Amino acid sequence: MRSIWNGAISFGLVSIPIKLVNATENHSISFRQIHLADGGRIRYRKVCEIDEEEVTAAEIGKAYEEPDGSVIPITDEDLGSLPLPTAKTIEIVAFVPAASIDPLQMDAAYYLSANGVPAAKPYTLLREALKRSQKVALAKYALRGRERLGMLRVVDDVIAMHGLLWPDEIRSPEGVAPETDVKVREAELDLADALMDTLGEVDMDSLHDDYREAVEELIAAKAEGRTLEPAEAEDSGGKVIDLIAALESSVRAAKEARGEKPEAREEKEEKADAPVAEVTSLSGRRKSGGTGAKKKATAAAKKTAATTKKKTAPGRAPAKKTAARSTAKKTTKSTAKKATAKSDPKPAAKKAAPRGRASA
Repeated sequence: MRSIWNGAISFGLVSIPIKLVNATENHSISFRQIHLADGGRIRYRKVCEIDEEEVTAAEIGKAYEEPDGSVIPITDEDLGSLPLPTAKTIEIVAFVPAASIDPLQMDAAYYLSANGVPAAKPYTLLREALKRSQKVALAKYALRGRERLGMLRVVDDVIAMHGLLWPDEIRSPEGVAPETDVKVREAELDLADALMDTLGEVDMDSLHDDYREAVEELIAAKAEGRTLEPAEAEDSGGKVIDLIAALESSVRAAKEARGEKPEAREEKEEKADAPVAEVTSLSGRRKSGGTGAKKKATAAAKKTAATTKKKTAPGRAPAKKTAARSTAKKTTKSTAKKATAKSDPKPAAKKAAPRGRASA
């Protein structure tokens, strides 16, 4: 990797020659400005305001503009002659816990590479000291015409440096937080904790830029003369939602995404998986009173049905029906006696016997 700055790390009286290398790279897709009428590229030309002529980069210098509009030229030699120990040195000023650094101060990241064989021993010494102390080093350094603040830490077997903003460059968050008093219930916090636990950790290498991939696909389609179907936009703002319901839905969705079963479904499945009761046939018990039990059950059922009929029948209909039934029964009995008397010869013989004795 190409170095962007050469200097040394000042570690007390120890000086470590190093090279500064960019630790990050930008993969964003850049666009050119064009003239919509003919597709011609739009370029910015640097023109002097006085003679209105275009100038090259070699003819351009720096200057400070006063409030009244006058300018004071400043050359690179002027800046290089400043009495700053950090002009070509990364000066370590303190060792502090990493947690004491506000992430808001984080800026660009660099790798520090040992410059030459003699630098290998002091470089390794500083690296191992940082590892054992579990601290980071705060340092000052000068880059691109200004003094900056940096944080040195160990990444694998390399010393990395993060540029830091000065504390006075961090804006106060005054007026950013909600102005209304909002109370959060314990149930909402519990669901938020459950959602955090369900989402868990993530492999940073698995994350990628979906937008960049979509732009690359769009460019490829345009080059081939194809048209991509527009994606459906998700409406995700401006709605008043039920926070509890939203959290519960989020937990369920997160569990399903991780291949886990939501709690509600788990309970239903547990009930469905419960052992089914076996039905034992009663055929073996018929010999030992099964028929009697069955008769009792039938009689009880008939009695219940008769009682229900009496309760549900309207008006005096039950009395009439009962009288009719009793009359029908009496008529049937009388008819049955007459029929029996005619068909049975024995009673007639018994009646005839007394008459014979009286005549004798």
